[in-house]
This record gives sequence, C-alpha cells and structure tokens, in this order.
Amino acid sequence: MTQYARRNTHDDGRVAGHERRATIRAVLFDFGETLVTFGRPDTIRLFREGAASSYAFLKQHNQPVGSFALYFWVNMFRIRIKHLVSNITGRDFDTLALLKDVGATKGIDLSPEQWQELAWLWYEPLAKTAKVEPQIKETLTILNRRGLKLGIVSNTFVNRTSLERHLRQLSILDLFAVGLYSYEFSFRKPNVRIFTIAAQRIGEALENILFVGDRIDNDVTPAIKSGMHAVLKDAYTNAGRKYPKGVWRIGRLSELPDLIEKINEGRADSI
Repeated sequence: MTQYARRNTHDDGRVAGHERRATIRAVLFDFGETLVTFGRPDTIRLFREGAASSYAFLKQHNQPVGSFALYFWVNMFRIRIKHLVSNITGRDFDTLALLKDVGATKGIDLSPEQWQELAWLWYEPLAKTAKVEPQIKETLTILNRRGLKLGIVSNTFVNRTSLERHLRQLSILDLFAVGLYSYEFSFRKPNVRIFTIAAQRIGEALENILFVGDRIDNDVTPAIKSGMHAVLKDAYTNAGRKYPKGVWRIGRLSELPDLIEKINEGRADSI
C-alpha cells in the first residue's frame, strides 16, 4: 500500500493533522487518470475510429456528409483549432456544440437524441481504452454508505451526456451527487472558482471536502489553495515530480475508505 504523505503547516494557517483534525464529509474526484485511466492512447487512431463510426451513423440517417476524407480532415482541423484556443484562453469547448456548428454548415439535421449519439460515437473509442480498478464500485459504495457525498470535477471538452453514459456503463454514475465539467464554465482547473462552486453544489464547507486527483498543478495544489484537503493518486502525470506539501498520496482508489477513516480520527499522519 502506498504510504500517505504527512500533512505540513501551510501559509494559510492550515496545519498538520495532529494539530487540526479534519472532518471529511464529501469527496470530489477528477475524471481522467483518477476515476478512469486512459494512459497515453494513440489519439490519431482513436480519432479515425470515431470519425469512421460517426460518418457511418450520418450516412445511415441520410445526412449530407460528403466524402469520408473531407469529413475526417474538417473535423480534425476544427478540433485542433478549438483545442489550441482553449489552451490559450483557459476555457474548454463543448464537443457536442462543435458538432452541431459543423453540421449546420452542411445541412445536417438530427434530433437531440441523435446528436447525443453522434457525440458518443466520437468519444466511444477512447472510452473503450479506459481502465478502472476492479473494486471501484465497491470502493465508492463504501464511501456512500459511510455518509460521504461524492462528486466529479473535471477539465474536459467531452459533453456531459457522453461522460455520464460512460459512467453508467461502469455502473457508478448513480453514486455521484454532482458533476462539474469545465466546458460548462468560462474557466477550468486550476482556477479555484471551480472548486468553490463544487463545494456549493455538493453542500459542504471547503474544509470538509477531500479532492482526489492525479495532477499536481490542476488538482491538488488548487484544491488546497481553495481550502479543501487533497489526495494525489499516483499516475504517469505526476511520476518523477516533487510532491507538494499538504497532501496525502495513494496508489489506488481502494485505499480511500481506510485513509478517510484515519483522517477523521486524526491518525492519518501517523501511518
């Protein structure tokens, strides 16, 4: 089992666990590399697979999509431009809205449900590569049964309908009380506003929330800055990096129930 990092005194006055006992009442999770693991997928291959299945769907519904080559490259160009802009502005875009914008220029006419299916077909190849811990449902259920509220805060341009469909397939969607996805806001992590909004929506004070993420820069550092407690889950995204003060570390989500029990009892930094 991964050893938990001792908590340290912070500039904002928060101190080691033996000096100020935390009471965790809610747990917020990042999505990618935390709840689900994507690793380093072949994005070009996955994009081509998404293009192929979505193109076939549009053809099946007699939509004017033109040649596959043009369809592939137009969508590739648009998503790359949108991604570049989002990295500059710090604001994510909505893939479903992008698909509708591109479709409008071509005269594509779909029902709301069909648009959602089209967005899913683009995301599905990536979803199929995702891995989760065998005990993830059991772990989250244990936390729920102990009275902890669970939520998700993720930087993403994937539409909510696709992400929730993915979580539903994993049989864990109903375990989360709230889900905040950055494309729905004019800012994203590490902006602390998304953490404070998450606290408001889940209905707990910042100091009673534990944030679990894989990124030092986007997850644990701003979570602590906002007033939450933080757990860093080991992942390739933080391998070899210096771990910040004031966090606990885990190797697997299944360690959380035991860790939170120890945090609430003031014993976490004695492990």
